[in-house]
Amino acid sequence: MGSAELMLFTGLMLAGVAVYLFVSSLLAGKPGEAQLQWASGTEPVKSKNAIINLCRPMVHQFTLQHAVKIKSQNYRKKISHLIKVGGLSSELNVDEFIGLQLFLGIAFPIFLIIMNFSLDLGFSPMMLTGLGIVGFFMPEMHCKAAKKNRELSVRADMPFFIDLLALSVEAGLDFFGAIQKIVDKTDDENSVLAEEFKTVLKDIKIGSSKTDALKEMAARLDMNEITSFVAVLIDAEATGASIAQVLKDQSIQMRLERFIRAEKAGARASQLILLPLMVFILPAVFIMVFGPMAVGFMYGKN
Repeated sequence: MGSAELMLFTGLMLAGVAVYLFVSSLLAGKPGEAQLQWASGTEPVKSKNAIINLCRPMVHQFTLQHAVKIKSQNYRKKISHLIKVGGLSSELNVDEFIGLQLFLGIAFPIFLIIMNFSLDLGFSPMMLTGLGIVGFFMPEMHCKAAKKNRELSVRADMPFFIDLLALSVEAGLDFFGAIQKIVDKTDDENSVLAEEFKTVLKDIKIGSSKTDALKEMAARLDMNEITSFVAVLIDAEATGASIAQVLKDQSIQMRLERFIRAEKAGARASQLILLPLMVFILPAVFIMVFGPMAVGFMYGKN
């Protein structure tokens, strides 16, 4: 069998698989309500990622019913953790996350392979393979990028929030009353920490204990600073220590850690600037300084 016959056979096989998946998706019907449940209700919040918004209708139609068949508990726990720490529980659920991976990593690349073979688009196999790999890991990259943005927002707001909490507690409010006062005065759409404190208050109102609500916040943010802060608060409440003094100490610690991070970033920047200095600036200086001398030696008197 020659290469042309092999390519034709492969194309026909892929086309058959695509037709089978398409027909089985149509016959399977719509996904059940269990696969379409989000934290915000039965409709997901619009994603900030344009690719997810574009692919979501096709995922619901073609790959979501296959995603629910993946029963690996470890894999689902990993995805659930990624969604939680990324703050995307109202935007994605585990089934849709897996459905996006199946669509972007398998179904869409197979469609491109068939179109490439049929229309001779000229896409290389390496390019299509790379596209499939990137597509499969795109939902995970989206969650990790969201987590990083949340961490930056929390680290920027935390010293200020802790100072306000300390002042409110010293003024006579209890700790959770101080949180309520700050949340009422803060735009939680632009502050991750304010949104998380608001969620803590909601959890307490629906019956969670104060300790469990704080621990759940630490699990959602998954940051060493928040975990330490929550542990100190829980310990202070259990031992009867002064919450105001604990908050002041935490504020000082947070500012010190932020100063240390800024120093490390500055030292790293000074190291990174050496590369363009060595590659671009120093050669130009050598040419300007030693260029005339070299020309003089080459064309000067013997």
